[in-house]
Amino acid sequence: MQEFWESFSQLLDAETLLRSGGFYLVVFIVFAETGLFFGFFLPGDYLLFLAGIFCASGMLDVDITTLCLGLFAAGVLGNFTGYWFGWRTGPMLFKRKDTWLFKRRYVVMAEEFYHKYGGPALIIGRFVPIIRTFAPILAGIVQLNFRKFVLYNVGGAAIWVSLLTLSGFFLGRKFPQISHYIEYIIVGFIAVSFTPILIALIRRKLRLNRDKKAEIKE
Repeated sequence: MQEFWESFSQLLDAETLLRSGGFYLVVFIVFAETGLFFGFFLPGDYLLFLAGIFCASGMLDVDITTLCLGLFAAGVLGNFTGYWFGWRTGPMLFKRKDTWLFKRRYVVMAEEFYHKYGGPALIIGRFVPIIRTFAPILAGIVQLNFRKFVLYNVGGAAIWVSLLTLSGFFLGRKFPQISHYIEYIIVGFIAVSFTPILIALIRRKLRLNRDKKAEIKE
């Protein structure tokens, strides 16, 4: 069991993944996080940023063009997979029982996010953990027009990958010593990325409490 948790913690450690797995593992993780419903726990934003830094420092044995194209392709294909999964499963995903790897509240939260922003949620959601995974699945469930989905999918992947990966790459080139502060970068990204999720959960809880109080009064 201890070995399992050590392996699991390494899976969440972006720096370890980049050092040990290299380019192909990074591409697979981006695909899994953006296309497979159980991939929501994988590192996303800071993985792209660190990949850019590692590419600039030579710690990732691939050029920046290949890195960006590979990550872009993985992000696009991942969303296509999520869309297909949502199209095939439909509302059944909302009835799925909670497990240690799947929580129905994540789907509900993504549904609320999707209904709030519509198709552009596929672009905005790229920068929000959990939403990044479930937004394309929701698009498939509601059967968003496929042409629109392709537009939002490709555009979102291009913005997400280029903004984060190239930012890491150019910062790594400009400030080579930044690689010594990886832990702080990861903590910062986690704080920024999960703030919208925490706000959404708090608002949802407050709304549910208000609804319960209203029902009691009635």
